[in-house]
Order: sequence, then C-alpha cells, then structure tokens
Amino acid sequence: MEIMRLAGLLSVLTLTACQGAGQPNATAAKSDVPTEWKFNFFTPKALPALVTFAVILDVDGTDYRFNTLNSTPDMDKVIGEWNNDSRAPSGYWNKIKSPPRHLFFCWDSIIDKKVYETRLTFAQSDTEKMRQPSVHKDYQGDPTYYDNIQVGLAPEGKVAVWLVGIGAEPNYRVTPSVVTTVSGDKLELCKGVTRFSNGYEYDKDIKDFIKGKKYPYGNWN
Repeated sequence: MEIMRLAGLLSVLTLTACQGAGQPNATAAKSDVPTEWKFNFFTPKALPALVTFAVILDVDGTDYRFNTLNSTPDMDKVIGEWNNDSRAPSGYWNKIKSPPRHLFFCWDSIIDKKVYETRLTFAQSDTEKMRQPSVHKDYQGDPTYYDNIQVGLAPEGKVAVWLVGIGAEPNYRVTPSVVTTVSGDKLELCKGVTRFSNGYEYDKDIKDFIKGKKYPYGNWN
C-alpha cells in the first residue's frame, strides 16, 4: 500500500510545488528519540552532480517534497570506489520527522551530462535500525540513533546509500529493497527538470581529474 501511495503522490505532483508539508518542528520537546532525520547527497571527487528535486514518504506515512535542497558536494577522499568513512556535510533543508521509507529524486549528473531519476525503498530491517537506539552511547552516556542518511551519486547513474556512523564508527552501507535509476526517454517526472538548461560543461578541475582515466572513473557498485 505504501508503494501505491507513493506512486499516486508522484503522479499528481507538480515540480514547481512549494516545499512540502511535514517539515520538522524546531520547537518539539526534547527526548532521547530524535525529532528529525537528516539526509544528504554527495559525489566522488571531481565527478559532480546536483540533486534538484526530492520526495520522501517516511515510515509514519508523512510525505515531504523538496525543491530546495542542500548542496551536493564532491568528497575529496572518495576516489575510484566508495568508502565507509567519508561523511557528507549536513545543511539546513534536508530534514524529515521520521526515518524514510521511500525516496524519489531528480538529479543533474554534470559528469554524465544528463538528468537522472531515482526511486528507492529502504528495507524494513534498515528502517527498524534507524528507529531503535544504537549500541553506542554519546559522550554523556545517553542513547544514540542512526538519524543521518547519505546517498552517493556516481557516473552511469549509480547510487549508494549509507546510515552515517555514530562517533568514530564507520558508516553502515545499506542495500535498498528497491532501487531504480533511469534517464532519457525513460524519465517520467524529471523530464526537463534541470539547473543546466544551456547544457553541461566541465570546468578545469574536472578536466584535470579525468584526464587519462577511463570512464566511469572507478567501480561504483
């Protein structure tokens, strides 16, 4: 039923809709359980992309729509393959009240010079991991939670997902139960959604980095 609800939601969305309902309440009462979960996107070094629109359905059935999002930085230490240590910086916008169940987003791949559309569903085991206290405690001995999700975007439309580790703990790579990425004629909602309407160009840093390297510049599985 959740997948059908998300499909119905996406079918009626207008991509110029205002930032959606369900934004976190900054005045929520303090408790050990997080009042918000953060999500952020990033790319490997010098292989840039930009997320332009996102929709999330959380585990409690609340939907969120974002056409203003945090930046999509490239990570200097992500070269040639993913790692479980690099952490994408957080920002102001990418926050929801409960762990995500379904995530849909449009993104410009500057390195691939195309628009991608990605849909993914978190496995139930991973949403439960986000809702339960970690075995780790904070510096005051209080419970901690996996309340930060990061999504890596690579050439060929490859997508990887982690729960950010707590303290010095490595990030926890998760495998979505469903993940699909399409482009070109297969785009549904993301057709024409781009910040690069005049085309994509490589700056000097990109050209210098990919010189002599073979596309897709690493293994991004």
